[in-house]
Amino acid sequence: VQLQASGGGMVQAGGSLRLTCTASGSIFGINDMGWYRQAPGKQREMVALISFAGITQYADSVRDRFLISRDNAKIMVTLQMDRLKPEDTAVYFCIARHLGDDFWGRGTLVTVSS
Repeated sequence: VQLQASGGGMVQAGGSLRLTCTASGSIFGINDMGWYRQAPGKQREMVALISFAGITQYADSVRDRFLISRDNAKIMVTLQMDRLKPEDTAVYFCIARHLGDDFWGRGTLVTVSS
């Protein structure tokens, strides 16, 4: 499974960004897709996940500000991030769970200035 992420960048606090991630390769059997993030000096943490059936999970810190969605036909997951805060600054990593294994995309940097 290969994951190609796009989006990210720099935005002022209160602004919005959108991340997308598309899977290719051995895509049959992919269940959860989503995003983790890692801020400088911190551990990687789950941001949002969505199952093949559309069941979502969010970190408490982003609930009500971020929205994850999925297009199963395109094997694509999108993270709409609104009302961004400086503490959302991190490298965001796309993840796909495939038959018990986790596959990661290359990170994309999100920087939120105050």
